[in-house]
Amino acid sequence: MEELGRLEERVILIGVQTAAEDNVLDSLDELEELAETAGAVTVGRIIQNREAVHPGTYIGKGKIEEVRSLVYAMDATGVICDDELSPAQLNNLERELDCKVMDRTLLILDIFAARAVTSEGKIQVELAQLRYRSARLVGLRESLSRLGGGIGTRGPGEKKLETDRRLIRTRISALKQDLAQVEKHRELLRTGRARGKVKTAAIVGYTNAGKSSLLSLVSGSEVMARDMLFATLDTTTRKIELPHGQPLLLTDTVGFIRNLPHRLVEAFKSTLEEAVLADFLIQVVDASDPEAVRHYETTLEVLNELGAGDKPMIVVLNKVDLVPEERRGALETLLAPHFSGRVVPMSVKEGNGEGDLLNACVEMLESRVRRARFLIPYTRSDLVAAMHSEGKVFSTEYVEEGTLLEAVLPVAFYNKLESFLADR
Repeated sequence: MEELGRLEERVILIGVQTAAEDNVLDSLDELEELAETAGAVTVGRIIQNREAVHPGTYIGKGKIEEVRSLVYAMDATGVICDDELSPAQLNNLERELDCKVMDRTLLILDIFAARAVTSEGKIQVELAQLRYRSARLVGLRESLSRLGGGIGTRGPGEKKLETDRRLIRTRISALKQDLAQVEKHRELLRTGRARGKVKTAAIVGYTNAGKSSLLSLVSGSEVMARDMLFATLDTTTRKIELPHGQPLLLTDTVGFIRNLPHRLVEAFKSTLEEAVLADFLIQVVDASDPEAVRHYETTLEVLNELGAGDKPMIVVLNKVDLVPEERRGALETLLAPHFSGRVVPMSVKEGNGEGDLLNACVEMLESRVRRARFLIPYTRSDLVAAMHSEGKVFSTEYVEEGTLLEAVLPVAFYNKLESFLADR
């Protein structure tokens, strides 16, 4: 990917409200935060109430005049629409406004291009970018050839001559092959974990809810976390030990957001499969955010799309330290009716609630494991070896009758060894 000089962009946000229940203001607040994350300054907003978005220009003719005047008055360099634009809408708006036109998808793709660190993340981002741009070459041709960079110019396709469909198709084919190799390697890692019988949990949730900070807290290792949208894109896995001694693999996943473009869900499907294959999920919700319930529901929508919506789940209400004192006592009462599963209030920043979360993880796995003491005859040393490979052995003592072990074992294997229980 080519690196271009960054130019501070001044943008105007455009939203269309098609139903009374649509919360366009909150959506534009989030869009402004996305724009800020991408390095742009929001200098104005325009909302139009319509029965449906205009099929040709997204907004009506009168609003186009209003936007054009505001662009001129605020010396804006471009506009960002709160929905994904069709190729025709993008091309027509850019011609009418004579400035760069972007949509939510392009904005998120640009942020992803800046955040991707691993080879897999970079491949996934570039693949999503190319698929987006292949259908919009006409509308994007001018903005992609401008000097100085800007939102939408990171990653592939900056030079005008490089953006023809033949080259894009060739590049997409090569990226798919590269991604297939990465996914094969990831599958080998998963197979190794499965052989080790170690249980897994995936940390999911809305972007900037505190997922990476939570992983750092419970694992005791430093995981990159910042107070910004999509601070981390690449999955990080850490092994922890639960209070009853059982090991658990915790995986941090990419954050979700409302109106997350479908092409991004598709591009990151291999990464998000960690949530699908996990034994249970830990959803982190920013309890201090007025939109906490909506964020929870948005995350569930994406999980349902991935096929992980029915997974057992622990809901962590993070950032309770930012909730006013008078509301803290009633926090769980207010929010719990909207959640299914165990709810754990926490303040990751202050380190409060870690023990409650780990105990909740133990409870989540209790139906799958048993802890007990076993007396294995010396003639069955094969069972001792199997206990080490199938579970976790805490103590070993050699007595006259055989080997005395205390261990946590999966229920299925525990049932096979019931006749060797030492405390029967």
